[in-house]
This record gives sequence, structure tokens and C-alpha cells, in this order.
Amino acid sequence: MLTTRFVTGAPNWLDVGTSDIDGATSFYEGLFGWQFQSAGPDAGGYGFFQLDGKTVAGGMQTTAEQGPPSWTVYFQSPDAEATAKTAEQSKGAVLVQPMDVMGEGHMAILADKAGVPFGLWQPARTKGLDLAGEPGSLCWVELYTPDIAAAAAFYNSVFGWETSAMPYPGGVYTCINPAGTEEEAMFGGMVPLADDPTEAESGAYWLPYFEVEDTDAVVSRAQELGGKVRMPATDMEGVGRMAKLADPYGARFAVIKSAPQQT
Repeated sequence: MLTTRFVTGAPNWLDVGTSDIDGATSFYEGLFGWQFQSAGPDAGGYGFFQLDGKTVAGGMQTTAEQGPPSWTVYFQSPDAEATAKTAEQSKGAVLVQPMDVMGEGHMAILADKAGVPFGLWQPARTKGLDLAGEPGSLCWVELYTPDIAAAAAFYNSVFGWETSAMPYPGGVYTCINPAGTEEEAMFGGMVPLADDPTEAESGAYWLPYFEVEDTDAVVSRAQELGGKVRMPATDMEGVGRMAKLADPYGARFAVIKSAPQQT
């Protein structure tokens, strides 16, 4: 599962672009206990969601021209410029060119061959999220894509990701881990878009999962706060109890109470 021992190719940041940052702040504070802290007057309204003083995500208000409200997952790169060039050569696209972020690191926004946006974060002063894999923080990411083989080949060329097949009742799940790491370093998976009725109509994208202590309570609270339930709380043997949600502005995410690790 995901931790803050970040390595090349692993998720190390995420943020939400939303049409109403004040409303989103209220929603996520009520849901996860997050507090929003501005990154300062030079940050263009960008800020950090924090849990007990530890940064768990970023966020900012965006316009309709920048796309619908959504979460963006960032993956660690040792060289954002080089990674962006590799993505272009692999038939991806660069949506936001690599740039320095006030000395904290370099970021870029790319798109894979299916047009799915994702970010790069090249750490400098800011290494990444302060918390991961704990309740109220990012614990897993999932790519919904029309072509698993094409996606696996693209991300392998860009990040060196390794994939493995994990059978489950009714099918096979494609797991992802960084190059040269063991199974415990898995941080996400890939799902054929056509196999999931919840996602098939909405198109390919990266879905972040947040760890929670009580999935059903979080689902109920999300509804009370104006969120939408996209998939009700569901048990997956050996994985945990999960649900897919959207905040009041349409940004999609999932929550899970992970099953205890097998020893």
C-alpha cells in the first residue's frame, strides 16, 4: 500500500481543482476533518488540505475553461522535463509544461495515450504528501482505461512501472508497483473501463482512494454534506469495504476501510 517512503513513479501528491474552494473545504472538513491552509499570496489561491497539521492534499479554485472539478494524481519524477519528453515520445501529451513551483519542486500535467490527465512532481523542498495510507489520507489510486495493455505499456515507458495480475471473483485485477520494488510497494491498479458500469459512461480517469475507519459512516456523511454516492459501500474479500463518491461539485474519489494485511 501507499506510504510516504516515496520512490520514482509512485504517487507523491494529489490535488483537487474545484469551482468552489470554500464549499469544497467545508465538504472535506466535514467528511475527513481536513483544514485548508493557503500556500500564500503568490500561490494563485492554491492551498493545502491538512489533517492534524500534516498535508494530505492540495486544492484550488478553477474555471470552467480549465475543465470540470476533479482530482489529479501526481507521480514522482526525478526529472520532470525528461519524463514529459518521454511521455510525448510514447504518444502522450503535455498539458502543462514542467515548471518550478517557488523552489518547492517542479510540476507538470501530462495526459496518457487515452487522454487521461495526471501530474508529475519532482521534489525539492517539498518531498510530497506528509501523510499516506492512514485514515483521512490517500492510500490507493486506480486507472479506468479503455485498453489495459496500451496503458501498461505507456506508463512502463514513462515511469518503468511493473504490473501483475491478481485474480478475484469474476475477473483479474491489474496491480501496479514502481520499478524494481516488491509486492508491498503496490500503490494502485488498472481497470478496463467497459467492465465497470459506474465508470463506463464517464470516461477514462485516475480515481484516488482515501483510507477511512468506517466506510458506511463516511458514505452517510458525504450525502449529508451534499456529496453523491456513485457506488454504495461494497465488500471485496481480502481488500476491504469501499465506496465511490463525488463531492458536491463533481470531483470523483473513493473511500476504503482496508482489510487487515495478511501476514
